[in-house]
Amino acid sequence: MAFRFVHTADIHLDSPLRSLAMRNLDLAELIGDASRQAFVSIVDLCLAERVDALVIAGDLYDGDQTSMKTARFLASQMTRLHQAGIKVFKIRGNHDAMSRISKQLVFPDTVTIFSGRPQSVLQTAGGLDVMFHGLSFASPKAPDSLLPKYSAPREGAVNVGVMHTSLAGSPGHDVYAPCSVADLHSHGFDYWALGHIHVRQVHPGASTVVMPGIPQGRDINEAGEKSVTLVTIRDDRSILIEERLTSIAQFERLNLDLTGAAGWPELVGRVRSALEDVRASVRSRHVVVRLGLTGTSPLSWALIRDRDLLLAEAEQVAEQVGQTWVEKLELNVSPSTAETTEGIADPIFELAQSMRADASSEAFRAEARALVQKMIADLPPDGRDFAGKDEAGLEVFLDRVLASGPDLVTARLKASGAP
Repeated sequence: MAFRFVHTADIHLDSPLRSLAMRNLDLAELIGDASRQAFVSIVDLCLAERVDALVIAGDLYDGDQTSMKTARFLASQMTRLHQAGIKVFKIRGNHDAMSRISKQLVFPDTVTIFSGRPQSVLQTAGGLDVMFHGLSFASPKAPDSLLPKYSAPREGAVNVGVMHTSLAGSPGHDVYAPCSVADLHSHGFDYWALGHIHVRQVHPGASTVVMPGIPQGRDINEAGEKSVTLVTIRDDRSILIEERLTSIAQFERLNLDLTGAAGWPELVGRVRSALEDVRASVRSRHVVVRLGLTGTSPLSWALIRDRDLLLAEAEQVAEQVGQTWVEKLELNVSPSTAETTEGIADPIFELAQSMRADASSEAFRAEARALVQKMIADLPPDGRDFAGKDEAGLEVFLDRVLASGPDLVTARLKASGAP
């Protein structure tokens, strides 16, 4: 006999997708529902593997926007687990702490939601006593380590700690309940079920420390396969962990070199072949691609000018490939050396050089900044993030626009056949 449980975290139900919705409503609908479908897959896995428990290490919700529709959805999924005799052990993370409705939900008695005070709950199954130790975030902020608040391991039992923590810090994640992996190993628990960081991490040692990562990516910054961890505690108390795929839609970056592509049909053919290769390599039901085109080609000016047409072509190809989406198109193409050499005396190239010089001046940048700030002020709140969410984001946006602007003007003049 053995004791088995599924460990997940950071599901982020109802996570908003405003920027994606602005570009493609159908894709936004798919991704917006993917976190729910991933949770269904997690419950399906629990039932198929006949596990003893499901452990959710924080951030089941995404914040205060949790809806009653989500409440009903969760109740139905928890009922499925309850009817199968599967216990649920859940802590609240920083996003859960912001959700008012989550504190009002009533779940079956097989669901344990740890409070803001340390708790230990014993479960006996498979001939083993397993003690689950958990502690929820009482507020959205937890600047200090929570580890000292966890009790000592229960003698004679297999001890599982459930914690939401940023560990020693991770890019893209704020600091929450920081602690070191070494401190977790030395605490004496057999397994640490962690949450918060969206990238899977496994830290073997005196105990098994696992950060399962987010089970469903929400944007290109959460690319790749997403999964949960199936944990088996054997009779001898040794622990086996298995990664199980849960992502419904998988984000991937696809960089395609167009060097040598001489005509539009050849270009579209290369895009099709690349998308087919990505589709064949991805195990998730859907693949969402950020397509980046690089290299030198006589088509470069036309590509820059007709970016929207190219994106429409790529989206059509993706639809034909099946269950494939192009989320965004990025261009980093340039004309061939022959074209740029011939263009030394070309008035269009001279104009482009003059525009680049103007765009690099602080006076021009100040005018551009003022114009963008006025546009932001005139837009409704939901549309104001296009130039970044803060001053630093605005400067990055200006860098990108001022760098690409001269090329866009040049492309329109060159592709139109202007002298």
